[in-house]
Amino acid sequence: MKALCILFVLVIALSWTGIASAQSWQPLTNQPTFPGPFNSYLLTDGTIMVQDNDASDWWRLTPDINGSYVNGTWSQLASLPSNYGPLYYASAVLPDGRLLIEGGEYNLSQLPVETNLGAIYDPPTNTWTPVAPPSGWGSIGDASSVVLPNGTFVMADIFGIEDAVFNAKTLTWTVFPGTGKQDGNSEEGWTLLPDGTVLTVDTINIPQAEKLDVPLKKWISAGSTIVPLADRSSDEIGPMVLRPDGTVFATGANSKGPGNTSVYTPPANPADPGTWTPGPVFPSNLDIADGPAALLPSGNVLCQASPGIYKPPSSFFEFDGTNLNSVPAPPNAPNDPSYSGVMLVLPTGQVFWTDGSQDIEIYTPVGSPNPAWAPTITAVVRTVTRGQSYVISGTQFNGLSQANAYGDDVQVASNYPLVMIKNKATGHIFFARTHDHSTMGVATGSKTVSTHFDVPATMETGASLLFVVANGITSKPVPVTVQ
Repeated sequence: MKALCILFVLVIALSWTGIASAQSWQPLTNQPTFPGPFNSYLLTDGTIMVQDNDASDWWRLTPDINGSYVNGTWSQLASLPSNYGPLYYASAVLPDGRLLIEGGEYNLSQLPVETNLGAIYDPPTNTWTPVAPPSGWGSIGDASSVVLPNGTFVMADIFGIEDAVFNAKTLTWTVFPGTGKQDGNSEEGWTLLPDGTVLTVDTINIPQAEKLDVPLKKWISAGSTIVPLADRSSDEIGPMVLRPDGTVFATGANSKGPGNTSVYTPPANPADPGTWTPGPVFPSNLDIADGPAALLPSGNVLCQASPGIYKPPSSFFEFDGTNLNSVPAPPNAPNDPSYSGVMLVLPTGQVFWTDGSQDIEIYTPVGSPNPAWAPTITAVVRTVTRGQSYVISGTQFNGLSQANAYGDDVQVASNYPLVMIKNKATGHIFFARTHDHSTMGVATGSKTVSTHFDVPATMETGASLLFVVANGITSKPVPVTVQ
């Protein structure tokens, strides 16, 4: 029975994405007309929101009627206030579906300013609202940030050890001391673990790692990475990605040689440190001094590496749990250092890749997910009306990982559910905007979770199939009638 379910989901995925069966890169059919696409976010209606690099303008890529992002089309969204166009900043799609961006190492120029400006975007109204900084914070810059399982956005002070908690209803902050933090927050990336703690690797107190214990509001030891991951000359570090087996694959930067990797195994008791095991070393003096990685549906981690600090060319690898396996690279790789790339896992299981140029590429991996990793739907109405909102319940709606990572400067996590509806007569694909998820945790297992979804007012009516998609992995369908 499981084999039949896997086959059914695979056939559905291939039919609605039009993806190829071979590992490859493919350019968008309709490339952007704006000059510098970089940070990219998966909104909860299935569209991709992309910022023009170091500028105020934002754009939306909408997949075509068959669910293809390769054949998607562009439209311009509302711009930020004219004084705000950040590069390298804290950000997240919140549980209510809004996008929050905070700070910026750069702002509308190539001069570092560590701005403390911020704004929040509301997709239904296509509007930005300015957000004041935490009290006393004259700078935010390229701060680390994370959305906790309870939906709270937490951000780091890059010039100290404080953390700030965001109130999404009042757009205000509460600052609390980084009790127990062993070094400053600057240049550190944050990774959400299934137990609700937040893992980071120290960039100054090398080779130590730490965890934010949220209930206690303090940092505790996460042990030693054994091999150094941060570069002592630049404080740079690579991305960390939580994998389906519960381990975290952490990559390193090294100005004097090849980049190390290390694999973290969380403890049974969140208060304990956990353990680290050195992983494979990048070949040919490659490392990731800031740069992207993404969790593929197969459980492999796609990552972009380059030599030294900020030097091209880039090479691409998939980590399979044991080895770093070389894979094809996009056309711009010879000119790109690792930090120029951003990866975003799509509902199709493909990876959307930008490098600040007008050549956006989509990576189609090979391999399929373990069926145990898929979301499951346990409760939803079987007749839905266009323009109305409903609740859907089940398990593993948020996936097993934040899926998308970077050293510290780009935060485009996508651990939230999408609802996809496929019309049985036409085969056309529609996404119902989700919001107000019951959790933003990862790898929630058998726990029942839920989200709200809004049926598009313009979608086709009739017999349909409804799916939940989390980080490119699709649930078994539930038949529904759209009226």
